[in-house]
Amino acid sequence: AMVCHAGQECLEGRKAYRRPDGGVQLFRRDKTGGRMAATHERLGIPPIPVEDLVEAVKTLVSVDKDWVPSAPDTSLYIRPCTIATEPHLGVKASGNYLFFIICSPSGAYYESGLDPVKIYVEDELTRAAPGGMGGVKCGGNYAASLYGQMKAQDLGYSQVLWLDGAERKYVEEVGAMNCFFIVDGKVLTAPTAPGTVLPGITRMSCMALLRDWGYVVQEEPILLDDLLAAAQSGRLPEVLGPGTAAVVSPVGTLRCKATPTPVG
Repeated sequence: AMVCHAGQECLEGRKAYRRPDGGVQLFRRDKTGGRMAATHERLGIPPIPVEDLVEAVKTLVSVDKDWVPSAPDTSLYIRPCTIATEPHLGVKASGNYLFFIICSPSGAYYESGLDPVKIYVEDELTRAAPGGMGGVKCGGNYAASLYGQMKAQDLGYSQVLWLDGAERKYVEEVGAMNCFFIVDGKVLTAPTAPGTVLPGITRMSCMALLRDWGYVVQEEPILLDDLLAAAQSGRLPEVLGPGTAAVVSPVGTLRCKATPTPVG
């Protein structure tokens, strides 16, 4: 199958929650469908109409609704995937594809639950570059992050905060989630425009809620040195990581150049 040689595949992450009244609620189903359609386009995979992607998830969850857990902080994790299946060894777009969906009951993404996580700032390796694959959900995007993740875990950190690929001085996102930095009362997050940061659905939802609650939310390049200075001066009280799997996870420590910096 060509997916094994040319890596042409994409994936999505969605969730279904059990409501207090016993019903089942899908999270932002139209937005996740639109993002998968955009990933198909970037990878040269034939399009699937957004409404068909949404209906496929709705139908499967309806059939498997008994698997949606009801305990606190649990959900049904939903993973739609498309892989290239043509039996061929050349480098080209596949002539055949398989679309499928995996579901699994899930709890908290991190072992620590919603306790503050420790983040390792990777300043040697890079994960994404402008015009590349950093802004889409494909396996190659995640494969590029695995060695850095292994380094972080060996040092006792949960995740990696990636810097920009050109200068390695601007923060972008964490492997499993986007990042929000609260500096001087403003919420700062890296822009998605260069194509190096995933346009997270939870990120988008949190930004809309924060603005509705009266917070100033700015999408702009963020210098790592500015963040470290803000943390040391007490002007960085919170760092948050929004993501479908991670939900909204608090960050307690950033480690950069072997020096742990507490947040808050």
